[in-house]
Amino acid sequence: MKFDIVRWGIIGVGDVTEVKSGPAFKKVNNSELVAVMRRTGELAKDYAERHNVPKWYDNADALINDPDVDAVYIATPPGSHKEYAIKAAKAGKPVYVEKPMALNFDECQEMITASKKAGVPLYVAYYRRAQPRFLKIKELLENGEIGDVRFVSTTQYQKATEDVLDSQHLPWRVQPELAGGGLFFDLASHTLDLLDFLLGPIKSVQGFASNQAGYYRAEDIVTGTYMYESGIHGVGNWCFTAFENVDVNEIVGSKGKITFSSFGNEPIVLTTANGSQQWSFERPQHVHQPLVETIVADLTGESGQCPSNGVTGARINWVMGEMVKSYYSAN
Repeated sequence: MKFDIVRWGIIGVGDVTEVKSGPAFKKVNNSELVAVMRRTGELAKDYAERHNVPKWYDNADALINDPDVDAVYIATPPGSHKEYAIKAAKAGKPVYVEKPMALNFDECQEMITASKKAGVPLYVAYYRRAQPRFLKIKELLENGEIGDVRFVSTTQYQKATEDVLDSQHLPWRVQPELAGGGLFFDLASHTLDLLDFLLGPIKSVQGFASNQAGYYRAEDIVTGTYMYESGIHGVGNWCFTAFENVDVNEIVGSKGKITFSSFGNEPIVLTTANGSQQWSFERPQHVHQPLVETIVADLTGESGQCPSNGVTGARINWVMGEMVKSYYSAN
């Protein structure tokens, strides 16, 4: 499957598409944004007018079956990812789906099967895999700057946000039937995918999940331990009702360590016996754009493969599912 120019349609033009992703489809070479969809037609029309998009719909099937749409970006909550991805694949259209890829690992597998059967690519929006900031970490690891990697640790915690305090109007991100779980699925998925990119797949995992604050039904704290196929050990703690916001990862090796955040823009720090070095990067205006560039290059036959696909995306759903399964079995 090869295109001269990839004409995109977006299903679900919510907040994430305003700056993070939507404009990238127009700014990348050989890429156009030709149609958008939202269930509330007036909102779809408003988005189309503000972003100079030729077509808008209030029905996903209409966008998927539009002959002017070559590829579909699914930017809805995870609860509808599987449905739309399978429909787009059956229509013969490549799919770029938001993260997490689906509600659970089984749904991810159904999406992969559908895309393979249709012969169309399936990409997942773990956009950190293409950003220069994180490519620098990969370069440091591949150059042996910290020697043999021994373990990785992640500590991410934050204050409870105002929107989760209103039990009558909870955001979709803490509704398991829409998100797959709580904020762990929305936020920790980024870090776990980034570590998959840097260190390879996790082969075994154990976890504990709880709801300590009682603001909603989903888990609000998760602690996990895992082992990568390479033998590297990992441990992570995520809490979403703490007193402050902290975001730090450390990859520790036989000769040094690399310290960095998943969501902040602090410098990457390399520490060895010889001292420390650090690198700073400007955050992309449209954080999806570097990854979208790799997807368009894939689809136009210009260069190598996009680093985030259905197989890698499904691995993250499996890891998260393993960490929280005892919580949801009991609740």
